[in-house]
Amino acid sequence: MKVGFIGLGNVGGKLAGSLLRNKFDLTVRDLDQDLTKPFIDLGAKVAKTPKELAENVDLIITCLPSPQICSEVMEAEDGILNGISEKKIWLEMSTTDESEVKRIGKKVIAKKAIPLDGPVSGGCHRAATGNIAIFVGGERNAFEKILPALTVMGRKVLHTGELGSASILKVITNYLASVHLVALGEAWTIAKKSNLDLSKVYKGIAVSSGNSFVHETESQVILNGSYNINFTMDLVLKDTSLFDGLAKKLRTSLEISPKIVEIFEDGKKKYGPRAWSSMIVKRMEDLNKINFRAEGFPDELIDNEDEQKGYEL
Repeated sequence: MKVGFIGLGNVGGKLAGSLLRNKFDLTVRDLDQDLTKPFIDLGAKVAKTPKELAENVDLIITCLPSPQICSEVMEAEDGILNGISEKKIWLEMSTTDESEVKRIGKKVIAKKAIPLDGPVSGGCHRAATGNIAIFVGGERNAFEKILPALTVMGRKVLHTGELGSASILKVITNYLASVHLVALGEAWTIAKKSNLDLSKVYKGIAVSSGNSFVHETESQVILNGSYNINFTMDLVLKDTSLFDGLAKKLRTSLEISPKIVEIFEDGKKKYGPRAWSSMIVKRMEDLNKINFRAEGFPDELIDNEDEQKGYEL
């Protein structure tokens, strides 16, 4: 199977790296040539345009910062839709709007090709080692056809149902992660103001009913002070806004979601769109004139688990 990968950013570059490390025939494309050079050095081919990439591979993967950018890459004159053809598969691995992936999916189907959405979850450190989780929505036969590629990019792979279902599930999980992160900011504030040993608080939360994946990962770089979670404020705001927008489209009244969007909008305004998303807790540090520092925590997360071949859940 020849694979094409467009978008070599914080997540995409690591997913594409797993494909290359596992000897897939890989063609890449990114506007930033500094990101494509390491792939060239390791034997990957580089496409001049998305159209050229789509013409020369069997599986076209996009992993891009926003639904708008993905639409441009798909629908431009030199875009994927003008290069894709019968029986080829488009896998959208960005976190995107379910209605948008369906809209473009119809255009892919009109070319007699097959659309799938396949967002990932679990953090950039797990994307680097192929141990991340992948949700995939769309035609079951196409899912099974690309499963060999999915199981080197991720460890746990879940077929979620029809096209768009994976994107909805991903937005739900990202919303929950954002809620947990905001709540941690308040929890660390009370711990600090109570003069508790923050290293022991970290361990205590980790073995309690209050534990979460977000605590186990992001609390470490918060306590270090680097906040480096390899994910930025603008991307979290995009994800929380997608969730809130979905609720509005479904005419569903929510209480916490609008507040989470408001909090991350404030974080983006205070610290900038490219600030690490974990810096959202700094709002509490600044407000209360404290910091959440503790010794012995890393400045960046590294997945220490051995790379394992993935499997379908």
